[in-house]
Amino acid sequence: MAPSPKCQGKACPAPGPVPNGLIRLYSMRFCPFAQRARLVLTAKGVKHEIININLKDKPDWFLEKNPSGTVPVLETSSGQVIYESPITCEYLEEAYPEKKLLPSDPFERAQQKMLLDHYSKVIPYFYKISMGKKRGEDVSAAEVEFKDKVSQLNEYLAKKKTKYFGGNSITMIDYLIWPWFERAEMMGVKHCLANTPELRKWIECMFEDPVVKATMFSTEDHKVFFNSYMDGNPNYDHGL
Repeated sequence: MAPSPKCQGKACPAPGPVPNGLIRLYSMRFCPFAQRARLVLTAKGVKHEIININLKDKPDWFLEKNPSGTVPVLETSSGQVIYESPITCEYLEEAYPEKKLLPSDPFERAQQKMLLDHYSKVIPYFYKISMGKKRGEDVSAAEVEFKDKVSQLNEYLAKKKTKYFGGNSITMIDYLIWPWFERAEMMGVKHCLANTPELRKWIECMFEDPVVKATMFSTEDHKVFFNSYMDGNPNYDHGL
């Protein structure tokens, strides 16, 4: 089966072996976690193919590769399988060292991991606020908590005095954080960034990055998918 941008469901046949010289990414076009891997693959110039998965009707052969049924999943030509987004990105950094995205200094790498751990506690608020608004719920308390957490990200950038979280050029941590900010307007949290000038400058810079441009969707496309997801019938192939 040739790689296809259209999502593969339970009835779809299993793909063949990964061709030599390529790595395969099992993804879903609108998934921010999978976008992390797409960003890193693109930034590092790794030759790859993508097979998109219907996450509501997952093929049995995909569940054999990752029993949790989540994306992203990487598969090598030797049949090795790697999953969980931070792990896939770290694997890509080590397996394809030609273009480094992580700093060489151990302390700087540790700082990025600590920042990622902090950011993992921010991610749920994107969904809590956007889904709450869609359901007509009061999300004011969640917005206060979200503003507090993103203000800490803003403070981090202000103290570092750099364009990006890892310095004055984009590094791994920027790509791992980015996908949710791409969706900030669609998720109804853009107004929560009003008092975060350094973070908003970072967002502007990220939107200009060629790698981000190559992997992103418009706010309207994200809205269409999100609305279909909330209606219980996610349109994974929207726009194809």
